[in-house]
Amino acid sequence: MGEFTVGTGLKPPIVHPQRYLWTDAFAVCNFLELFKQTCDEKYKELALDLVGQVHHTLGRRRSDASQTGWISGLSENDGELHPTIGGLRIGKPLPERLPGEPLNERLEWDQDGQYYHYLTKWMHALNQTGKVTSDPKFILWAVELAKTAHGSFTYFSSTDRQRRMYWKMSIDLKNPLVSSMGQHDPLDGFITYNELHITALKIFGSSRSLDLTAEIEDMNEICQGLSWTTDDPLGIGGLLFDAFRIAQLMSEGCLDLLGILESVLESVLVGLDYYSQGSPLDLPPEYRLAFRELGLSIGIRGALKLLRLTKESSDIIDPEDSLQPRLEDLLEYLPLAGKIEEFG
Repeated sequence: MGEFTVGTGLKPPIVHPQRYLWTDAFAVCNFLELFKQTCDEKYKELALDLVGQVHHTLGRRRSDASQTGWISGLSENDGELHPTIGGLRIGKPLPERLPGEPLNERLEWDQDGQYYHYLTKWMHALNQTGKVTSDPKFILWAVELAKTAHGSFTYFSSTDRQRRMYWKMSIDLKNPLVSSMGQHDPLDGFITYNELHITALKIFGSSRSLDLTAEIEDMNEICQGLSWTTDDPLGIGGLLFDAFRIAQLMSEGCLDLLGILESVLESVLVGLDYYSQGSPLDLPPEYRLAFRELGLSIGIRGALKLLRLTKESSDIIDPEDSLQPRLEDLLEYLPLAGKIEEFG
């Protein structure tokens, strides 16, 4: 994390830091956990500095754009008060694709815009920051981001009369750049909205402006009938991350989500079986992607915490139900995490 701090221009700060929303969301959570484990205030300060730098970099127009200021269009002062209300850029190296410009799938990966699943990771990071610091503004920013993202990325399809989602939107959230729906985006949104809704209720009480009930219902509707099974290592790791968050919500006694937790874990086990059969970790380095494999290792490591959490809470698991065997089956894949992390 020290190398990350210096290498991305967080500290010492530089004029044009290298901010990337996905990585930064994980980094905020890392700093907060380091603070909790060490009680060293420097880690909390790094988390807060990173949140501020992300908002002032990815919440504003690119340095090579014709326009300046907050991407929300708010004034400087109002933007400071609501830095996430216009969403947040991904942080890709190239400018976004212009309206009418044909899609180049290879180039699109390096072009800026907004990703829904990056925004939900940032919502989670802000929620954690609010909990650790007891500062309600972070929860406000997370909920405002959720409402903006939901309103922009979800839509009602006139073709099949079903609610759907876009994968990638333009920086101003006016145009879809990739119209397909991410496989796990609805699940991620459903869990994240519930997470924020519960926190906001505890801090602010009943508030119409911060209520996410309608957004939660929309996401629940989109989730119906979808399959979560994937053999993509990052996707499997993300499902394990989601499974732990579902269990956390249930441990608070707020939601009955046993059915969806069982469904997610079943999808994880099927995916891990598919993935391991292909022996992907034996491939040469040039055929492997570190961030996808590390996403899996993080998820597998979290399975141990998930098992402990479910055992500690009788509200989540009954020894007679089918959840316990699924959790124990997950432990068979722990060597995969070690093999990934040990690769030089």
